Amino acid sequence: MVKKELLDILRCPVCVKENKGALTLFKESWLVCDNCQRKYPIVDDIPVMLIEEGSKWVDTAPENLQIPPEI
Repeated sequence: MVKKELLDILRCPVCVKENKGALTLFKESWLVCDNCQRKYPIVDDIPVMLIEEGSKWVDTAPENLQIPPEI
């Protein structure tokens, strides 16, 4: 489980400059950007905040994401 303190400071690396880049935790396995809808997987309790990784899932609806994520 990702600590709340970390979740409070994490932002989408694409949106943080122009928007808030706020992220929503989805089923303890994904972070979904409120602005661009990129989805960042959480693997072994570590958020993978690479733009390329988040972009892979931008067109996937949250309910269709694999739980747990495989990268």
